[in-house]
Amino acid sequence: MAGTPGTPGTPRVLRAMNDRAALDLLLEHGPLSRTRIGKLTGLSKPTASQLLARLEAAGLVLAGGTTEGRPGPGAQLYEVNPAAAYAAGLDVTPDRLLAAVADITGRTVGRFELPTPGRRPAVPVVRQVTDALDGAVKAAGLARADVHRLVIGTPGAFDPSTGRLRYASHLPGWHSPTLLQELAAALPMPVEYENDVNLAAVAERRLGAARDHEDFVLLWNQQGLGAALVLGGRLHRGWTGGAGEVGFLPVPGAPLVRKVGRTGSGGFQELAGAQAVPGLARELGLDPVPSGPCTESAAALLASAAERAGDRPDGPHHRLLRTYATRLATGLASLVSVLDPELVVLSGTVLTAGGEPLRALVQGELEELAASRPRLVLGGVTADPVLRGALESALATTRDEVFDTSR
Repeated sequence: MAGTPGTPGTPRVLRAMNDRAALDLLLEHGPLSRTRIGKLTGLSKPTASQLLARLEAAGLVLAGGTTEGRPGPGAQLYEVNPAAAYAAGLDVTPDRLLAAVADITGRTVGRFELPTPGRRPAVPVVRQVTDALDGAVKAAGLARADVHRLVIGTPGAFDPSTGRLRYASHLPGWHSPTLLQELAAALPMPVEYENDVNLAAVAERRLGAARDHEDFVLLWNQQGLGAALVLGGRLHRGWTGGAGEVGFLPVPGAPLVRKVGRTGSGGFQELAGAQAVPGLARELGLDPVPSGPCTESAAALLASAAERAGDRPDGPHHRLLRTYATRLATGLASLVSVLDPELVVLSGTVLTAGGEPLRALVQGELEELAASRPRLVLGGVTADPVLRGALESALATTRDEVFDTSR
């Protein structure tokens, strides 16, 4: 008996599956000929032709150029229509909102940065978000209504039971109990919210060092020390969204911090956060220590140490890297012992500034402190990983919706 529309195995569903397979191949490989699509999907030439005609009529693919370099006339090439849909991402820090719009192929077509200096925002958060988004939309030559979905990355996480932002007391203006409802009312597209470090992990899994890895930890050190946990190919967020807030982790070598919800810090943050690096450099006799924000100072010190550590193996630059590596491995050992990940990705400006010399030292220390021995790698997405992860997350859902031709 024939199934109803949408039943697995019916012609409509099979067509939709083939359509999606072809679209994914075009996203992965770029322009392809009908013959090449047929070979990659296992479809016959007539079926591949029907598929491409269907997708072209739906506005999902475009017929572009032709193949070159072979005898005879070139074959017609097809590509995903970049204008089929657009998605947006927003990276929020206490100092600025960074927004971008990407077309459905993943290419960034508009970008805008909105500075937000000061502890008390003069402009309400909803206005900040809409201004940042509108700036990116305008840069892309689009209208706000053209954006299919927006993903916002923030420090901390919105508690799913209350809708309030937790673990981010340093983000002024974002703690109103009605903020999510206000944003939903102000924006014409679906909006999702995700922890910033989780989005950096999304970027690494889609585009960077964690490709093809189902179990990994991303350790992040920028304006705060945090981690993202990917288990079985899925982000582990925890009951309140606080999984990975490792800055609060009590560790040997740091005083036991109590009432961490009030202080906004904990043992691992005090031991290995960005603010610890300038003080450690002074103790080791490095002079001068850069002034300015602790994140920038820490990154500058570690970059200089990585560059000069080989000059004197017993010198202050090597000792800075070695001591800091021990501090990082002290906290990482707890994560590794509990989670047993396949891979650890070091990300954020402070950790990547130390480069391969710091990574190698942390790897060696971790092998002394933990029973399991995951491979450590530097993050491969170095340009705005949180924003890139927000775009990738928004695009994944957008593609699922726009590419579903079974409806």
